Amino acid sequence: MTVLLFTIIVLAGAFCAGLLGSLTGLGGGVVIIPLLTLVLGVDIHYAIGASIVSVIATSSGSAAAYVKEGITNIRIGMFLEIATTISAVLGAIITVYLNPSFIAVMFGLILMFSAVMMLRKKVDHSDNDTSGKLATFFKLNGSYPTAEGPKSYAVHNVVGGFVMMFFAGIISGLLGIGSGALKVVAMDNIMRIPFKVSTTTSNFMMGVTAAASAVVYLHRGQIDPGIAMPVTIGVLIGATVGAKILIRTKTDKLKIIFAIVVGFLALQMIYNGLSGKL
Repeated sequence: MTVLLFTIIVLAGAFCAGLLGSLTGLGGGVVIIPLLTLVLGVDIHYAIGASIVSVIATSSGSAAAYVKEGITNIRIGMFLEIATTISAVLGAIITVYLNPSFIAVMFGLILMFSAVMMLRKKVDHSDNDTSGKLATFFKLNGSYPTAEGPKSYAVHNVVGGFVMMFFAGIISGLLGIGSGALKVVAMDNIMRIPFKVSTTTSNFMMGVTAAASAVVYLHRGQIDPGIAMPVTIGVLIGATVGAKILIRTKTDKLKIIFAIVVGFLALQMIYNGLSGKL
């Protein structure tokens, strides 16, 4: 395969990954890494390095818009990033000592979890009657704009959310994905933050978490510009187009289709990992 053909395939695949990732709330890494490893035969460590760069780019672009709209809770994001950045670096350091087949199986299991989370019915928590003591101490409670005006919410179980974020950071650094599904679980289910706030705050955190682990991959020489550049450009363009489509389109059916695709990719990654093909 020529370099030009490889670049075109990666660019097209990254565009599709960014488009679907934007429409469904999952990062492009869930498609990029299987594309690079299963289809193009790229070493999984280099695929993870390229995916991390794309996570930084897409998170930086979309997070700015959400912060401007006042939906993202920056205080929660900065507080929980203490856990995710430390653990992301730890995960990036650990990955070099793990067998690629083990990483592939773990990646497949996380993909399966992400697919299930995509189909889960969302519950919008807006309990502002009670608040955790730590949430009050750190001033994490907030509000977000709605059609009826600002809506207040309270934050609960800060310790539980912090611990879950530590785990999410390790997975992010280990597998090169944003771990959005795990971050949303921490904020939506454990800390009982409204879903709109948890998803936008998660997006805000992804870039910082990825940047922390990217330093380790860059130091090891596992971020190849020839792979990372078309991946980043394709994902950015795809995410931008997806954001515009999202405004006009209902994504319920699309999420079902994408969940099936992600489930298939997960099974492929697990199979190839168990059979030692990666």
